[in-house]
Amino acid sequence: MPEETVVWGIAASVVVVVFVPYLVLFLRRNRRDHARKTEAARLGTDRPAAQFPFIDPVGCIGCGACVDACPEGDVLGVVGGTAVVINGLKCVGHAACETACPVGAIQVGLGDLKQRVDIPVLDPWHETSIPGIFVVGELGGLALIKNAIGQGHRAVERIAQRKGRAAPAAAPKDAVDVLIVGAGPAGLSAALAAVEKGLSCVILEQEQDLGGTVLHYPRRKLVLVQEVELPLGGRLKGAEYQKEDLLVLMQGFLHKARLQIRFGEKVEDLRREDGIFVAHSKNGIHRGRNLVLALGRRGSPRKLGVSGEELPKVMYKLLDAESYQKQRVLVVGGGDSAVEAAIGLARQQGSQVALSYRREKLVRIKKVNEDRLGPLAARNRLQLLLSSEVSEIRKESVLVRTSSSQLEIPNDYVFVLAGGEAPLGLLKKVGVRFGGGGNSEALGNVN
Repeated sequence: MPEETVVWGIAASVVVVVFVPYLVLFLRRNRRDHARKTEAARLGTDRPAAQFPFIDPVGCIGCGACVDACPEGDVLGVVGGTAVVINGLKCVGHAACETACPVGAIQVGLGDLKQRVDIPVLDPWHETSIPGIFVVGELGGLALIKNAIGQGHRAVERIAQRKGRAAPAAAPKDAVDVLIVGAGPAGLSAALAAVEKGLSCVILEQEQDLGGTVLHYPRRKLVLVQEVELPLGGRLKGAEYQKEDLLVLMQGFLHKARLQIRFGEKVEDLRREDGIFVAHSKNGIHRGRNLVLALGRRGSPRKLGVSGEELPKVMYKLLDAESYQKQRVLVVGGGDSAVEAAIGLARQQGSQVALSYRREKLVRIKKVNEDRLGPLAARNRLQLLLSSEVSEIRKESVLVRTSSSQLEIPNDYVFVLAGGEAPLGLLKKVGVRFGGGGNSEALGNVN
């Protein structure tokens, strides 16, 4: 009996020392994540939009490995012993959670795009409803440079497969195998893949330099890349690059492969004539048997539509925060671009910076930006105006309407960084379907 008592005593001690603290931590985390989940449902951030972590509740063991692995920190949680999506809008497609899950119960893919009239219907090769037209990069609904590079490569692989199986069709002499619109990471990857596969290609870029969306990032902005392989043996080894360093690397790939790229060629019209895609720009006409659109989603900047927006102090991109020292600046927007601009401006000597966002919480920003924003706001280097809207822009001030009052803020510059209208016109022109699945909608007619 004494020995049995000792054994039970040891077992009880183990329970007290090991299990009870674990239970306390589990219950505490469960309550916290349940509260986060409830708030996310109220804000509408828990629903699939673009890239999204899909969890198999039957296979999930609730270990929390996916939560700990997520670089964004706020996408996932554990409620009731099962992993759940808390803030799906913050997912940028790292897929670190998928790799970390020990039982394979999570997969990152595209969310439900059936109601997204700004997302084209794409097959697994990123081909649209019009054979021969491919959409790669952000315009297809998936963020992250690594994803854009992979999509550009995959689209051209599909084109190469078809060319290898089919007899060459008659086409004008100036028609290339792959006509690429956009010289960002997705377009560059597609061009490198074309060279690798022995396909002729030309890149059309509306700017005077390559980079796409990256080119418009603020100076010295850190760009999240992840290690990724490119066609022709190219490789991005780092997880992060400064904007300028990444552009230098892209230039190196461009020159090494001797890619044909034509700058200053903004495509204004797109047609299909006798099975050939014809792109019209101010400088001429370009033809291709296949078309890869790597346009990004910048398009035309979204405007506020308020009085005074035509003043010269209102701008829609920030390239150099150091130029605005000792200035009173208002940034409008709630995404990463707006927050990064506000952070960069708030760090300038003598600056007075405010950030206006129409919602009550910044729900879409990366964790790294959230961590940088908090201390600046706490030290009054940056004024957060949540649940607010700009109602009028004046020469030396801005009127901002909040839920309880209207403020007049002294102001020298306004940066409207509220996203843009995606360049969907070219796709509409040739009848590409949008919206996904059975709810797809034709937004134009084939010419």
